[in-house]
Amino acid sequence: MAREIERRMVTSALIEVRAKDGASPSIEGYGALYGVETVIGDYFREVIAPGAFSDTVQDDDIRVLFNHSPNYVLGRNAARTADVSEDKTGLLYVARLNPDDPEAMSVGAKIKRRDVTGSSFSFTVENDDDETWTRDDPAKLPLRTIKRARVYDVGPVTFPAYEETTVSARSKNIAGELGGADKAAAAKAAAVQQQPADAAAQRTATTPVVDDDAGKQRREEAREAVNKAKAWRP
Repeated sequence: MAREIERRMVTSALIEVRAKDGASPSIEGYGALYGVETVIGDYFREVIAPGAFSDTVQDDDIRVLFNHSPNYVLGRNAARTADVSEDKTGLLYVARLNPDDPEAMSVGAKIKRRDVTGSSFSFTVENDDDETWTRDDPAKLPLRTIKRARVYDVGPVTFPAYEETTVSARSKNIAGELGGADKAAAAKAAAVQQQPADAAAQRTATTPVVDDDAGKQRREEAREAVNKAKAWRP
């Protein structure tokens, strides 16, 4: 079964425009960083393990796109107009801009002016063994470690922010299952808090009933205590 394509953004590693004498300019940046923990929305934490891209950069025809758009191809591995590789920092891309493509040159100009400063990549985690999920701290979100990923495209983006990040439904479901511990803990805490109320209700309910105003008041208090206990019970 095919996995959903996900996207991640990088804002901490700037893109650069490089131009040698007499050569067309190139853009260079990191689409992903190794070993940097990121919180993905309210779902989970995520870190990419070193070497996660070692296979895909050798085997796959990765494109360098602007804003993930197939209409803005800045380079391609198979055409040797782009080099997508990995180093100790992460997923590195270099695209040699086509001087005959005004749109590509326009992207380079935007990067040079710092109008565009972030990068992003599209990927899938193909197999269950290519990732691990742990709940190392009940007070934190689950941690997803990506050990191997297949990259489809990488490149500069205008809005390198969370709203441009996409998360697969499968990842949300796994995070939700791990997060179920929170619900159990909350229910247990509610039960502990409820114990004094249950005991108080029981004591009040077993108080001898006297047919006078004071007795009627105690019976009313007993009923209220029991109803409150039932209402608060998880």
